[in-house]
This record gives sequence, structure tokens and C-alpha cells, in this order.
Amino acid sequence: MTHTHDHTHTHDYSKRSHPEYVVLDIGDRYGALIVETDPGMHGIEIEISAAGAARDGRHKQVLERSVGDRSAYTLVFDGLAEGSYSLWLGDDSLATDVPVSAAEVTELDWRSAT
Repeated sequence: MTHTHDHTHTHDYSKRSHPEYVVLDIGDRYGALIVETDPGMHGIEIEISAAGAARDGRHKQVLERSVGDRSAYTLVFDGLAEGSYSLWLGDDSLATDVPVSAAEVTELDWRSAT
């Protein structure tokens, strides 16, 4: 789940690979957003906010996950109310108006073309 807090923190879930399955909280009112990134974003925290709304500090860290026989560097935001979202790195907007539909998983591919 996404979480918020007003304090500086040191939890760093990126220090290990995450081979375990991801369980998504989606349903009649909630969807999910999965963003695949390049390995260079591993460990970086990305904030999410409802498009046009005040930022509330909800964030996730890019984690290394096992997908078949390869590593994938992903952000997983679940339990998102249906609507549009913006993604932030510090003060920089990385994406705006990303649609999330109830009972569905939206996927973004931020990997560089190689």
C-alpha cells in the first residue's frame, strides 16, 4: 500500500530483490498502477497524487522484482480510487493525467528504448 508520513525516514526496501508475488488491492472502486523503469531508478521514491489535487506525500520506492527469468524495476501503486493521477520526483512532475480505472491495472513503461 502507499503510505504517508511527515518525518524523514530510512526504510529502504530496495536493498534486497523482491521475488515474492505482489497482491493488488483492486475492485469495484479501486485500481492499480504499475510502472516499469530502468535499473538506474532502483531505490528512488516516486510520489503519487490525484491529478489536480494537493500532493499528500503518498509514495512508493522503485524495487527490483523477479519477472520470469529477468529482473524488473517497478513501482506498484494499488488501492487507487478510479481517476487520474500525477507522479512526482521531488518537485518534478514525471507524468500527469495517468488514468486508473476500477478493477483494472494501468501499466506505464518508463524504460529507455534500447
